[in-house]
Amino acid sequence: MYKMKNLSFLVLLFISNLSITSSAQSKIIDEVVWTVGDESILRSEVEEQKIRAQYDGTPIQGDPYCVIPEQIAIQKLYLHQASIDSLTVNESSVSNQIESRINYFISQIGSKEKMEEYFRKSTSELRESLREMIRNQQLIQQMQQKLVAHIKSTPADVRRYFSKLSIDSIPLVPAQVELQLISFEPPISFEESNHVKERLRDFSERVNSGNSEFSTLARLYSEDIESAKRGGELGFMGKGQLVPEFANVAFNLNDPKRVSRIVQTEFGYHIIQMIEKRGDRLNCRHILLKPKVSLDEKSKALHTLDSISDLVRKNQLTFETAVQNFSKDKNSAMNAGLMLNEKTGSSKFEYQDLPSEIGKIVYDMNVGEVSKSFLMINENTNKEVVAVVKLKSKVASHKANMLDDYIMLKNIYEKKEKDNFLNNWIARKQKETYINIDPNWRKCNFQYPGWIK
Repeated sequence: MYKMKNLSFLVLLFISNLSITSSAQSKIIDEVVWTVGDESILRSEVEEQKIRAQYDGTPIQGDPYCVIPEQIAIQKLYLHQASIDSLTVNESSVSNQIESRINYFISQIGSKEKMEEYFRKSTSELRESLREMIRNQQLIQQMQQKLVAHIKSTPADVRRYFSKLSIDSIPLVPAQVELQLISFEPPISFEESNHVKERLRDFSERVNSGNSEFSTLARLYSEDIESAKRGGELGFMGKGQLVPEFANVAFNLNDPKRVSRIVQTEFGYHIIQMIEKRGDRLNCRHILLKPKVSLDEKSKALHTLDSISDLVRKNQLTFETAVQNFSKDKNSAMNAGLMLNEKTGSSKFEYQDLPSEIGKIVYDMNVGEVSKSFLMINENTNKEVVAVVKLKSKVASHKANMLDDYIMLKNIYEKKEKDNFLNNWIARKQKETYINIDPNWRKCNFQYPGWIK
């Protein structure tokens, strides 16, 4: 029921950071080691970050007592400029990230109570710790984006950049493929759907009558594995973070003792229980059951798709027409079946970026060839689907060139220009900002030499 497939945060690292920080603070004698404008950098901040890096094995390139305070100082320059430019963060986005991280902490540690014990903080205190960190991250990101927003490139710029690269500097482009896909879910029998609904009705009756706790049933039976560990609890979420069918029912619940009607989404069938509403966010529990496709239906679906692909091979049907008539993959069906790489935004995939089932099949295929039908897991719904793929194009590993790899070279050029601009901006801000470094912390080979004036 989540729109997000996974939470792309460095959560496990952050868990260790918070835990270590809480114990480290009491052991460090504090002193101001850097001053940047009106802001101080404390020895304790540096020591904490050093301990974090040691704890998770993150290498620090150089003396930590030089590298770490310099990075903190750079962050303070960006935050100061963000304040001057009156940049603000979207508080709803901050709150959503906070709840997402807390939900993930709970899923990793086991329960809200264990999380609080682990961090030695209440959930509300943990939220506030996260709030400042996330706000600063967003402000720095916004400030950097604003500073380099004017940097654009023309084909002439990219050609000029490419022409000046030495042979050894031209990047190597891994082998890439473009694919078209037809996929759909094998049908689920009426009897199987009814069986699942009957089980959920039974759960609802047991909760509404007071004979069972919703959280207990969720732990025992829900097929949303992560939330089941928490008794079905999803944590606070905005309406936009949930698929519409689920959100429309969940946000209309008002009685925390009652269970919703059965809700069908692309993930299966749910029942929902409200826990708490907080402004435009809701915390609820759910139980998810997924109807199972029979082996006979899978076999029939594979046979059907093989028949369709045979017609394509015999030129009695175009692949594009087959996509239009049969494919239910919402990410490619409206694009003639062309798969898009979410990582890059293009239609080209390196083999390692393909779903594993597809990668194995297309590796030895020729351009224009259509595969046999196969089973795979849809990464968005986590459901099994039948599929065939057509290899539209294949490019062998090669040195980049302007004809085939213009977009990649354009991105490399623009990143270089943006990095240069930000480096020059930092050097300029060093000259404009009051900076004082404790004499004992000055003997450093800084990345930006302008700190000591």
